[in-house]
Amino acid sequence: MSRDPNHLDAQTRITSVREMQAMGQTRDAYLVQLRGPDLGRRLLLSDRVVTIGRDPESTVVLKSDSVSRCHARIEPFEGGHRVVDNMSTNGTYRNQVQVSGGQPLVSGDYVQVGDAIFKYLSGDNIEMAYHEEIYRLTIEDSLTQIANKRALTDFLDKEFARARRYQRDVAVVMIDLDHFKRVNDTYGHLMGDFVLRDMAKLIGSRIRREELFARYGGEEFCVVLPEMEAPAGVKFAEAIRVLVEEHVFSFEGNIVRMTASFGVAGMTVAMTRPEDLLLAADENLYRAKNEGRNRVIG
Repeated sequence: MSRDPNHLDAQTRITSVREMQAMGQTRDAYLVQLRGPDLGRRLLLSDRVVTIGRDPESTVVLKSDSVSRCHARIEPFEGGHRVVDNMSTNGTYRNQVQVSGGQPLVSGDYVQVGDAIFKYLSGDNIEMAYHEEIYRLTIEDSLTQIANKRALTDFLDKEFARARRYQRDVAVVMIDLDHFKRVNDTYGHLMGDFVLRDMAKLIGSRIRREELFARYGGEEFCVVLPEMEAPAGVKFAEAIRVLVEEHVFSFEGNIVRMTASFGVAGMTVAMTRPEDLLLAADENLYRAKNEGRNRVIG
């Protein structure tokens, strides 16, 4: 069987928009990978059908047990494109909603296939949009769409330096979801992904503009609270703890309740590095988990 000339098992074949336009094939759209191996790769879409799956002959090959052999496809549709699920085992999702049949794509839409997440970009300035998306990958967590660890480090460095210079306060809250592994083991990774996204929205709704909320890694999050002492940080964390405990996570008929543990620390004169503040909050988080979880230690 002949292989697709745009096969992406190792490296994406990049073709210029202008060249494709000259051949009359382009619909001015990119599919950009935001999560999974080959992070940041892009595929210029045209009038052909692009297949996604574990099959080595797929246009986009995803070597993951969560992906079916012929999982999904992107195809031309009414002047643009649509995503079609090929009766996959775990389903295909557009903007976190499972695709039934085919769903038209609008620029900015997210497409999830197993563990991998893609973003559909179209329009007159897709080259610029692509580079903006690549920059966003450096500061934003692709799953939860909140700040990532790099953005957290940069923000905390600035706030720590400012606090020391002007003798101001700054507090850090570390958050870890209790028994998160059970969710993945019981309901699968799609439910786990949903819980992380929903948790990010839930907590994010309580974050002010001057504060930073980031995914620290796995099921762990971090909040940086400028101009706040540790006792106020503990009060903030307790409000979030209750919010999480009372929230219902509902996804595809499955209902899960979660709790979280919190470690809080405020800057002290003995701290000389931003890492000291993170370490103090992390030590309190460790205590919270050891003392029974679903509590705030600060």
